[in-house]
Amino acid sequence: MEQHVMETIIDELSGTFGAVPPLIAGTRLVAALLPGAVIGAERESKQKPAGLRTHMLVSMAACLFILVSQQLAALPFGAQEAMRVDPLRLIEAVTAGVAFLAAGTIFTSGGQVHNITTGASMWMAGAIGLACGSGQMPLAAMATGIVLLVLYVIRLAEK
Repeated sequence: MEQHVMETIIDELSGTFGAVPPLIAGTRLVAALLPGAVIGAERESKQKPAGLRTHMLVSMAACLFILVSQQLAALPFGAQEAMRVDPLRLIEAVTAGVAFLAAGTIFTSGGQVHNITTGASMWMAGAIGLACGSGQMPLAAMATGIVLLVLYVIRLAEK
């Protein structure tokens, strides 16, 4: 009986990667952490309220949502023609969730808006995570490079 329980647990923990193999899923999750870290480090260097860890987690969470959706789409939920997979709904849900977090960093004081760039960078980290989760690491890397250009170069131009 005990052996059967252990086999069941091992099967449950290892057999759930139907659509995206474990190595690919792990690679995508780690790949999502890196651009989130780069953007978050820039925000942290400017002593903004959402920095390294926040951006890393936002990016990785968005990646995980995409991976979970790919896994769910591969599960047998009935007749194939009855299946409806709508990746846009998932993107909308991630966008709304990240927007909620980003809005929490934005405030007004003395008639001025503060931390809106940090909120936008969190939103971007979510989009980059979505790109990583769908296997679009080159696109995520490109977007990260452009974000860094915007954050550094535009700041210099503004001064």
